[in-house]
Amino acid sequence: MVEADVGSRKKKERLIREVVKTFSKYSEDELIPSALLQEDLGIDSIMIAAIAAELNKMFTVPQPVTTQGVETLNMLIEKFGKYELGEEAWYRWFPSSAVRQSDNDVDSAVTVPADYDRLTIRDFVGDGGADLFAKVERFAPFLKDRTSQGLFWYGMAAKDRSANRAVIFDEHAGQEREFLMFASNNYLDLANDPRVIQAIGDAAKKFGATHTGSRLIGGTSALHKELEAKLAALKGRDDCIVFPSGYSANVGVLSALLGPNDVVISDVYNHMSIQDGAKLAGAARRIYSHNDMDSLEQVLQRAADRPGGKLIVADGVFSMHGDIAKLPDMIRLAKQYNARLLIDDAHATGVLGERGSGTAEHFGLKGAVDLEVGTLSKALAGMGGFVVGNRDVIDYLRFYANAYVFAAAIPAHVAAGLITSIEILQQEPERIEKLWSNIRYLRTALQQQGFDTEQSDSAIIPVAIGDEQKAMTFGRAVRRRGLFCQTVVFPGVAVGEARLRISVLTSHTREDLDQAVDILIEVACETRLLEVN
Repeated sequence: MVEADVGSRKKKERLIREVVKTFSKYSEDELIPSALLQEDLGIDSIMIAAIAAELNKMFTVPQPVTTQGVETLNMLIEKFGKYELGEEAWYRWFPSSAVRQSDNDVDSAVTVPADYDRLTIRDFVGDGGADLFAKVERFAPFLKDRTSQGLFWYGMAAKDRSANRAVIFDEHAGQEREFLMFASNNYLDLANDPRVIQAIGDAAKKFGATHTGSRLIGGTSALHKELEAKLAALKGRDDCIVFPSGYSANVGVLSALLGPNDVVISDVYNHMSIQDGAKLAGAARRIYSHNDMDSLEQVLQRAADRPGGKLIVADGVFSMHGDIAKLPDMIRLAKQYNARLLIDDAHATGVLGERGSGTAEHFGLKGAVDLEVGTLSKALAGMGGFVVGNRDVIDYLRFYANAYVFAAAIPAHVAAGLITSIEILQQEPERIEKLWSNIRYLRTALQQQGFDTEQSDSAIIPVAIGDEQKAMTFGRAVRRRGLFCQTVVFPGVAVGEARLRISVLTSHTREDLDQAVDILIEVACETRLLEVN
C-alpha cells in the first residue's frame, strides 16, 4: 500500500516521473531533474506535448496546463505539482496499489469513462498499466467513432494508378470515387511511365519475383550494383548502399555509426526513422529548435567536451512542413565543432536542384555533406532507401548496418524500374520544371487567399490549422468534395500544429490546381476555420 494522501508531493512527483519514463523510454537514473528536456535529454516538443496532455488528464486543472517555458523535469514537476491529483489516475498508472474491495477481489486499476469527443491519438500511446493490451481496448471504440464520423480516412484502397486523379474506394460512402490526388509522393509521375513499367516487367521475367535473401547472402543481383552506381552518380558521391526501405536506411546508418559514448543532434521536426535510429544506437540524443541555427550552435557548444563523436542530422525537406534545411549554416557549424553531418533527402531527391539530386545541389554544395540518405519510394517511384557518401564509410555500413545485413534485398525488378527512373530524371529535366511551375502556382494561390502555408519551399505545401478537431473536420469536408489530401495530427506533428498536407505533382493540370483551391476556399468559408479573402 502507498500512502493515503493522493495529493502528496512525493506521490505527484513519482507519477510525473513515471509518465516521462513511459513516453521517453529513459530509465529512472537517466532522468536527471535539472537536465534540459530537449537539449540534454533529447525529449522533443512532440513528446513533451504528449506528456503534458497525459498529465492534464490526471490533475484537476481549471484549464489545460501548457509546457511553455518548461525546460527541465523539475520545472515540469513544479508546474503540475500545484494541482490535485486524481486517485483514478494514480491507480491507472500504479494498479497494484489499488485497495481490494474484498478478499475475493483482485487488484485492478480504476477505469475512467472515456470522453471520445476530446480524445486524440496521443491519448493511447501508453497507460502504464500491467496489461499491455489495455490501451488497445481503449483505442478500439475511439477508432470506430472517428471512422464512423468520416474523420479518419487512413489506408483507403486505390483502385488504379496514382496520378493527378485516382479512383479510391471511399469506405465512409461505401463506393468507389474519383478524387483529385494531392496525397501522393509520385512527384514526377515516374511510377506511371511506360518505360519504367516495361523495365520492371522485363526484369521480373529474367530474375524472378525476388532473390529471397539478404544482400550479403545470395540476395545481390547485377541490377542492385547498377542501381547503387546510378544513385552515387546522381548525388555526385563515391559510393552508395541500398536498403529495403527509407526507414531502415536511417535506422541502419545511425545505429551502425553511433554508440553510447556518441551524441546525435537532431532537428525537432526530423522524421521518426531518425529518432528511432538514434534510440536504437543508444547514443545521447540532443534536440535543437526547428531550423534554428542559434539553437543548433548552443547544443553543439554544450556537447563540445563530450568524449565521443557528434552527428548532426536533419531532413533536407521536412516532410510535414515543406521547408528546407539551412544546409550552408549546418555545414559551417559541423566543421566548426568537429561534427559529422547527415541529411535525409527523402522529399528532396527528384525535387530540389536543377537536376533533381537534392538539397546539396539546391545550395550548390554537392559532395559537401558527410552522408546523404534518401528513399526510393517517392519521386523515383520504386521501393527502398539508400545512403551515399565516402566509399570507406559505405563499405563499413555493408557489414555493420543490421538493417542491411539481416534484411532481404529489394527485388531485382524493382531495382530495374528505379534505374530507368533515374535515367529518365536525368534525360528529361522538364519534369522538374513542370513540377516547380505547379508548386509556385498553387502555393501563390493559397497564400493570396489567406491560407497559412508556413515556410514551404518544396512539393509539400501545408495548410496549417492548429487544433486537431478543426483540422479533422476541415479534412473531412475537403475530401467529401473530391480532394484527397492528408490530414496530419499527432504524432505526425506536435500537438497544436494539425494541418492538411498537400503534395504537388508534375502530372497536375492547371485545372486540377484551380479546382483544389476552389474546394479549399469553399470549405474554409463554410466552416469558418480560416480567414480567406
